[in-house]
Amino acid sequence: MNSRNWTVLRRDGVSLILAHPAAGLPSVLHWGADLGDLGEADLAGFDRATSRQSAPGTLDAAWRLPLVPQDADGWSGRPGLLATREGRPVFPRWTTAVEEAGEARLRLTATDDASGLVLRTAIAIGEGGLVLVDHELDNTGEGELDVAWLEATLPVPKTADHLTQFAGRWVREKSPLTTPMPRGTTVRESRRGRGGHDAPWVTLASNGAPRNRGGEVWAVHLGWSADVRHRVDRVNEHVSVLGAGELVRPGEIRLAPGGTYATPTAYFAWAADGLDGISARFHTWMRSRPQHPKTPRPLVLNTWEAVYFDHDGDRLEALARKAAAVGVERFVLDDGWFHLRRDDKAGLGDWTVDPEVWPKGLEPLAGLVHSLGMQFGLWFEPEMVNLDSDLARAHPEWLLANPASVPAPEGLSFRTQYVLDLANPGAFEHVRSQMSALVGALGIDFIKWDHNRDLVEPLHAGAPGTHEQTLAAYRLIARLKSDHPGLEIESCSSGGARTDLGILAHTDRVWASDSNDPVERQEIQRWTELVLPPELIGAHVGPSPAHSSGRATALPYRIATSLQGSAGFEWDLLSCDDEETERITAFAAVYKELRGLLHTGTVVRPDVLDPALRVRGVVAPDRSEAVFTVATVASLEDSLAERLRLDCLDPERRYRVRVRDEIGAARWGWVTPAWLDGGETVLSGRVLAEAGLQLPVLWPVQAMLVHLTAV
Repeated sequence: MNSRNWTVLRRDGVSLILAHPAAGLPSVLHWGADLGDLGEADLAGFDRATSRQSAPGTLDAAWRLPLVPQDADGWSGRPGLLATREGRPVFPRWTTAVEEAGEARLRLTATDDASGLVLRTAIAIGEGGLVLVDHELDNTGEGELDVAWLEATLPVPKTADHLTQFAGRWVREKSPLTTPMPRGTTVRESRRGRGGHDAPWVTLASNGAPRNRGGEVWAVHLGWSADVRHRVDRVNEHVSVLGAGELVRPGEIRLAPGGTYATPTAYFAWAADGLDGISARFHTWMRSRPQHPKTPRPLVLNTWEAVYFDHDGDRLEALARKAAAVGVERFVLDDGWFHLRRDDKAGLGDWTVDPEVWPKGLEPLAGLVHSLGMQFGLWFEPEMVNLDSDLARAHPEWLLANPASVPAPEGLSFRTQYVLDLANPGAFEHVRSQMSALVGALGIDFIKWDHNRDLVEPLHAGAPGTHEQTLAAYRLIARLKSDHPGLEIESCSSGGARTDLGILAHTDRVWASDSNDPVERQEIQRWTELVLPPELIGAHVGPSPAHSSGRATALPYRIATSLQGSAGFEWDLLSCDDEETERITAFAAVYKELRGLLHTGTVVRPDVLDPALRVRGVVAPDRSEAVFTVATVASLEDSLAERLRLDCLDPERRYRVRVRDEIGAARWGWVTPAWLDGGETVLSGRVLAEAGLQLPVLWPVQAMLVHLTAV
């Protein structure tokens, strides 16, 4: 609904109510539960009921916060916009017009002729109730306008008294930390030129510490694959503010007259049913996108941990045959195939097949893979270059770097590689043409697109270049996919350092982590899945012990963990004995049987008491079927384990409960609950929710797959 004074946006259980003042930007009066169909009188009453003061209010009394709060609004927190013209601050005074107001979408144009600014804002409630906020700022004045930041914000109530933020490191991405809500302004930044393993990822405000299945939670995620800033303002005079925006360096966004800066999309989610509710909003919206993968997610074998840089054509052809025999559907040749690439010190930028290692080229391997009924994938790192490469020798000016740091001073090298300036048209075309030629010649179905270093002092034409580099990378991916319909691309960045919704507007999958240690993956995949549906999250069975941790784990545990995502192998299958081969063949069959459910259903994570227990399930949209993984990361606390209560099924239907032990049986203490001791168990959804299943005392690092089907 839209009127002269208010706009109401509603969709999928969420509503936004905005008030339109006579001057300035609209204010958000409510973001949260759908309040129903409100008429003019209802809105007037709601406005009065939620206002902190009556007219005429003074500035010192702090007016309601507009969409982009400023000092002039009586706002003592972080301004939503900070810009200068010729070194002087700009203090906009907006006049706002509504350009479009639909049931779930609002477009506004705000102008300030005196400051020479036009602000265009789009707010939409997407499918699933996810709120999308975009801003565009035009410089309509004289002289250049320097934009320090322009951030999207929405209010959260004072009752949101806990804050959850994310950090992490390589092979331990997306580690959460929950604290009481700090007072004042709290800012989390990433300055790596990519999200980074310690990226803010998502910022959560909640009533109490967040739970999986209950309690109100508010979340923000920024769809941008480079430097970001998340912010929370909890100040005295106002409701709290949650927001995010691109972090730009001084001079990076400098608008000439007529220039425009468009912010990355900020995604906001509210849920009354805990973290699972937040995930449901993100997953539903992601799955509604036109470009979301529609075909079954293939079982993958990636060769990195099988051969590393030791490429041998005969051995890799044997590996391809073994992969096809056990049920692999996509064979991906990783790093090491191109000119001079015998280690990580040379060759990046020269995307031509190494004739010494592959004297017949890659055509025989690609042809074999296709003849075996598998897709063929190839690894690239298109945004990077080694100094020991034909490209760097021919075009040293194509580096995105401070010339004083090339070559890197002793001790400051970053993986012996540099960043290629894709915003340079020549560099862009060099990479595009070489990659496109290979995709066409080999019939490449899939690209593993890696990005293995931070951007340090990234100068383009003497100015900070991260913003333009990121947009150029997006353009390059889009161009390749446009030129080669059906090509799929995975975003990998030393594992999970670039998994945001910005890169996923262009790619089809992410590599969640370089760690294939399934214990670490239980946490990494859990928090990646807070935003991304499982079909987009690469999750592979690696060898034991894991190369990233040295931890040895049983094969059934590794398989059960891989089944929680877009499954595959990162393993030399030629080394598998007969028992392992039988087990991974069964894994392939189970994955193909269940992926229709695993990649379309609702992800649920029942709240459990024992800190060593991990329970995660997927429930069919019609609640006719569900699959749960029950896993441990350490020993359970009690000798009588808790019951597994499943509150996500249809209480009026009855379900057959069985353990899928084709992948291998979990191990536990000598006391076995009766439902696990043979025979058939059929229970109603109500009993499963209210009473549950008695769990065995699983040993450390064990997992079992529980399959429920309605009867």
